Amino acid sequence: MTGGQTARAGRRRLLLAVATAGTAGLGSVLAQGGAGPRVIAITARRFRFEPAEIMLKVGEPVLLEVSSLDFIHGMNIPDLAQRYDLQPGRVTRIALTPSQPGVIDFVCDNFCGDGHEEMHGRLVVQA
Repeated sequence: MTGGQTARAGRRRLLLAVATAGTAGLGSVLAQGGAGPRVIAITARRFRFEPAEIMLKVGEPVLLEVSSLDFIHGMNIPDLAQRYDLQPGRVTRIALTPSQPGVIDFVCDNFCGDGHEEMHGRLVVQA
C-alpha cells in the first residue's frame, strides 16, 4: 500500500458510522448517543456551502441536513467515499459519528457555473 493509499484508508476510518441519505442509519446513531444526534443544517447555493466549516467532536453523533436553494448541486466527500445529489426543495440527511480527530473535505461535484471551483467545505473533528 502506498503512502497516499494508507492516508486515505486512515481518513475513511475517521468516522464510526456514516449513513446514506435519508434516515436509514439514524436509528444506529440514536442508539449510540441516547437523546439523539446534534442536527446541523447546511445550505448549498451557487457557489458556496453555508456553513463551509463545521466543527465536530469525536464520539458525538450528528445529523447533517443539507439543502440546495438554486440548483442540483453535488456533495462529494471523497475521504468517506460518499456522494449525494442535492435537489432544490429537498433535505438530504447524512448521519455520522466521528471516531477520531481530523479534517474531512467535501466539494460540489455538479458544475454550477463560474465560481464552481470555490464551492467546498470541511468537517473538522476535534478530540
